[in-house]
Amino acid sequence: MLKQATIDKLHEMRMSTMARAFEQQCSSHDFDDFSFEDRFSMLVDKEWDKRRSNKKQRLIRSADFRFPGACVENIEYHQDRKLDRGQMLNLASCAYITENHHIILKGASGNGKTYISNALGIAACRNFMSVKYVRIPDLLNELAVARMEGTFAKYKRNIQKVDLLILDEFLLTPLDSDQARELLEIIEIRTIKGSMIFCTQFEPEGWYTRIGSEDDAILSDAIVDRIIPNSYEVMIEGNISMRERHGIHQVSQNDADLK
Repeated sequence: MLKQATIDKLHEMRMSTMARAFEQQCSSHDFDDFSFEDRFSMLVDKEWDKRRSNKKQRLIRSADFRFPGACVENIEYHQDRKLDRGQMLNLASCAYITENHHIILKGASGNGKTYISNALGIAACRNFMSVKYVRIPDLLNELAVARMEGTFAKYKRNIQKVDLLILDEFLLTPLDSDQARELLEIIEIRTIKGSMIFCTQFEPEGWYTRIGSEDDAILSDAIVDRIIPNSYEVMIEGNISMRERHGIHQVSQNDADLK
């Protein structure tokens, strides 16, 4: 009765993993030679490991990654991509986040910028850091809706709280003056505290012409100046796009494997 009462209390306290581990200890003689302290430590470790694993999964789900299964270990270092493995592993350590630095991932469409940004984001989740992934068009829509609904301040606070903000399709479409001001609001709060990853097809010196009108030079300067001096730039090259590498030929191979 005492054992079952203990198990029930553990479940009531939402310690189901610890409860199962306790049942296992009680039903096996493999633990007879262990001291009470050792056995209790094993129970705590089981519960602790499970909770940390659950927290990682929650962080990954809440980030809204396009590729939630991306990982740094699976980044492909084809010769034509000219990626520095050491640099990728260094970035995966997430030191740039604790130092409030940014990353600019540059490359043509299909070169794998989104995947690499997601892999680095998931590396941050593995280190129990919060991440938000968003495409610039979606971000601008969310900002517009927040202004209409009177929740803009709350939206900004939520953006400010995450440890890493990933902005995909950065300046893929030129911004008008209003959009540029909205973007500056977000970048401004992130330069105070927090890191960002920018995925872009354009070199930073080409950003100016894609931000606002000709009369918005001060605005474009303000945005670029808050990003460039504090960013690591990573060029992702490639003679063959990653979509082509993993496109129809990959599907055909999978079909062949099923036959």
